[in-house]
Amino acid sequence: MSAARPSDPAAHERLYRNLRGRILVGELPPGQPLTLRGIAAEYNVSMTPAREAVRRLAAEGALTLSTSGRVTTPELSVERIEELAALRALIEPELASRALPRAHFALIDRLSAINGGIADAVMRHDAVGYIRSNLEFHRTLYLRAQAPAMLAILETVWLQLGPTMRALYGRVQRNEPPRHHRLIIAALKAGDEPGLRLAVRADVTHGLRHLAAEATPR
Repeated sequence: MSAARPSDPAAHERLYRNLRGRILVGELPPGQPLTLRGIAAEYNVSMTPAREAVRRLAAEGALTLSTSGRVTTPELSVERIEELAALRALIEPELASRALPRAHFALIDRLSAINGGIADAVMRHDAVGYIRSNLEFHRTLYLRAQAPAMLAILETVWLQLGPTMRALYGRVQRNEPPRHHRLIIAALKAGDEPGLRLAVRADVTHGLRHLAAEATPR
């Protein structure tokens, strides 16, 4: 197969979406160096789509682009993790609250099924699968909020956290899915808006406290 034409917008979009997805679920570790030439070769595209994809991802915080042109995945300081944790604690309970009036039984059943997938990933010690399923759980709920601008902002936060989350979950031994997910599902069933906000905030901050502790120099 020949490399895509430099002006091919579909090639750029495919590359961007694929690389973005890999960063989001932590397939790439923190501080992973990338090169435009390497990206272009891996995805069988010219340098132009690779350059544009990197530029977009850097603008979203998913990649770090130095003044010298060096491209890496984010390595987060404790302060940065705490800032991103604060954003999640603000945005996600609000999205969940907005989703509650549209939380029909089919949605609750879907969230329960996803939570089962998280349990399977825990049993397999599959860190990437865990992160992917965990994000699917939250996104499935938040899509019901019908607040696309808010969700788009949240996804940039998830993107910045992806590599660091993978590094953490690769070291932490988990024996069960997040207990707060069960509380989220119970609050949805009960129509309990304060309980839902509390469960979502606890779910978000619990994991990120571990991240901040892990990033603190010993």
